[in-house]
Amino acid sequence: MPYHPILATLAYVMSPDGQDVLLIHRNARLDDPHYGKYNGLGGKLDAGESLTDGLRREIREEAGIETREIRFRGSIIWPGFGKNGEAWMGFIFRVEAFEGTPIARNPEGELEWVPLSRLLGGDLNLWEGDRHFLPLVFDSDSRSFHGLMPYQNGRPVSWSYTRVD
Repeated sequence: MPYHPILATLAYVMSPDGQDVLLIHRNARLDDPHYGKYNGLGGKLDAGESLTDGLRREIREEAGIETREIRFRGSIIWPGFGKNGEAWMGFIFRVEAFEGTPIARNPEGELEWVPLSRLLGGDLNLWEGDRHFLPLVFDSDSRSFHGLMPYQNGRPVSWSYTRVD
């Protein structure tokens, strides 16, 4: 049977000094499945759109900035993550440089500069599974990671990954 996950990008925009990360606090719509959570920026790819074009479009739409330097960090397949049990495949990036000033909010919520130490420290309301892969996004290992994180009833049931040179 063909496998058709929803393709998406997820980016973590770094401050110029590398100490903070631009996150969206999804607090605008009560019907949002991500309501109350902090997340990176990104979203679904449009048909015929490359990963980098989709990433740049999403960052422009969500934060009002232009990416200048991006680093691919990895990919994750989330079977069962969608609100109707759909599988998602996310391509994870770190934005190392950008132009412009991020907007304060968008239709999904408020944008906030969060200290990297706080993002990795565990006190933010994130998707439970994010705590497994976020250290890989920000570590010094230059290799990309490729992970599998099945979800059931809104929670991850396992996590595995490999590093690729």
